[in-house]
Parts: sequence; C-alpha cells; structure tokens
Amino acid sequence: MARVVYAIVEHDGGWAYKLADVFSETFPTRDMALAAARAVAAEQQVGGDDEEISFQDPSGLWHFEHADGGDRPEAIVEDK
Repeated sequence: MARVVYAIVEHDGGWAYKLADVFSETFPTRDMALAAARAVAAEQQVGGDDEEISFQDPSGLWHFEHADGGDRPEAIVEDK
C-alpha cells in the first residue's frame, strides 16, 4: 500500500500542510492547518469507482491503465 504524508509547516507568514514539494493554502494558525490536513488525509483514503485512465509522460508517450477505485493510499498527518 502506498503511503502519503502531510506535514504541518510554517509558510508565507502562517501555516500550511505540505505533501512532497506542494503546499496548501496558508492558514492563520497551526491548528487550522492541522485540521485541514486531517480532513484532506481522511478524504484521500475514500475509495471510488474503478476507472480507465490515460496520461502523458514527460517524453510525450501516452499510457492507458485501469485504476482500481478501492486502491487508496494510507494517508497520515505529521505535526512535529
């Protein structure tokens, strides 16, 4: 199972949650950023319907795959 980690960080004069190199919007308080990250992490784990997907890689090659709607990552929030 894949795992995604949302981290609570200071950002743009406030607080945000971050996944890899991507920041959320900025929140005025750490508690608000933490609550938002927990909500996003919970939604990340909700399954959906199976779908056929297509995407283009950086070299321009198209890929076609079947996405299992129940294959959701483990999502956690780190608040250090």
